[in-house]
Amino acid sequence: MNPYLLMILLSSLGLGTTLTFASSHWLLAWMGLEINTLAILPLMAQHHHPRAVEATTKYFLTQATAAAMILFASTTNAWITGEWSTNNVSTPIASAMIITALALKIGLAPMHLWMPEVLQGLDLTTGLILSTWQKLAPLALIMQTAHTLDPLLLTSLGLTSTLVGGWGGLNQTQLRKVLAYSSIAHMGWMIIILQHAPQLTLLALGTYILMTSATFLTLKTCSATKINTLAMAWSNSPTLTATTALVLLSLGGLPPLTGFMPKWLILQELTKQGLPIMATVMALAALLSLYFYLRICYAMTLTISPNTMNSTAPWRTQATQASLPLTISTMMSLTLLPVTPAIMTLIT
Repeated sequence: MNPYLLMILLSSLGLGTTLTFASSHWLLAWMGLEINTLAILPLMAQHHHPRAVEATTKYFLTQATAAAMILFASTTNAWITGEWSTNNVSTPIASAMIITALALKIGLAPMHLWMPEVLQGLDLTTGLILSTWQKLAPLALIMQTAHTLDPLLLTSLGLTSTLVGGWGGLNQTQLRKVLAYSSIAHMGWMIIILQHAPQLTLLALGTYILMTSATFLTLKTCSATKINTLAMAWSNSPTLTATTALVLLSLGGLPPLTGFMPKWLILQELTKQGLPIMATVMALAALLSLYFYLRICYAMTLTISPNTMNSTAPWRTQATQASLPLTISTMMSLTLLPVTPAIMTLIT
């Protein structure tokens, strides 16, 4: 892709998200979401592969549907209340439509069906943008309007997403689909705690972005899109294979890795709020996700790939990709648990 065009598209992605962050008017927030969607479409379709074009079309249709719903709901709200402020969604119909549309935007269950299919059709770099950056603007709007939303609806969305994200990833062999279901499950954790402790939602989002970035950058370095490709990566880079297994376990929320921190604090907060049954269900749903991460780790580190290699083993050639982002995100994904007391001091 032309570097000038790439710069314009990435700048537009940043502009759209910033516009939504900064707006307190529904039309401006909607405009930011639209700029975001339109800026990522050329990045998704840049390889002109039928799979990529299909994924781009699916993404455009779902995002356009969600944007139309947001516009309709905010207009309805303005018609009834007389103002366009994002903080004043006082009509139940408008608030229900807005949370449904924003859930469709970020792929919360049961509006999640587009997410694995779209991510499967994209290359790993665009998949990383879709899994991290594209979640920020809709989540910011959900956080702004959380106080007006029905708590039962938010809880239902969070629980359903965590369970669907756990169940859906169990039978997958494609790594991008596994990461899509992982994204759905993590979004569920963020949404379920939103009404009780919004600062924990931000903490969960930050750790999710770190761990997902580390995973996608590792897969890009290994050029792996399937589990059996990843199983052969150890001969090229044993160190990277070891850290990848640890990053995946961190995504699953296993102590003593960074991913355990948000899950631990969220379960603690749910118990404090007098919701022990919900905390138990969430912990059990996390075990489902942990199972498929363990499956990938097992395939990578404890099995010898059944593929018979008739050619000579590849040389460990000099890497051409920038390794600094991968190094930083991997280290942070593995070592931030000891700073939990400092983070708790900041967020309480």
